[in-house]
Formats: sequence, structure tokens, C-alpha cells
Amino acid sequence: MELNRAWRKSSFSGANNGNCVEVAWRKSSFSDADNGDCVEVALGPGVVGVRDSKNTVHTLMFGAAQWRAFITRQS
Repeated sequence: MELNRAWRKSSFSGANNGNCVEVAWRKSSFSDADNGDCVEVALGPGVVGVRDSKNTVHTLMFGAAQWRAFITRQS
């Protein structure tokens, strides 16, 4: 599986780029060639972010246990 990683700096970063958190978003391997209809996932400490690659402003956040339960039910 090829990963398309894009780094996103935290909106809480200071003006001098201190105290930053960066997240690597992974795009679904089922994404089409034109980058449409994509879901991206990012793992953080104890949380998982999910977003639509066409609308990166809005992100759903799940606890790690919630995400694990969701993935388990999908298999």
C-alpha cells in the first residue's frame, strides 16, 4: 500500500514555530486516480482523526478504543 503523506502543523503553534504538533495524513488505498472520493486518517497520541480529502477543514476525532472498535466491526 502506497501512503500519500501530507504534514499539517497544529493551529496552536506559536509565531516562532515553537510548541508544534504535526500530523501525517494517510489517504485511503481505495482513492481514485484523480484524488476524488478520498478518506484520510491521521494517528495521534490516543486519538485518530478522519477527514474528507476534498474538505480538510473539518475533521472527525475518535479515541483510539473507539476507532479500534469501528475497524473491528468492519472486518
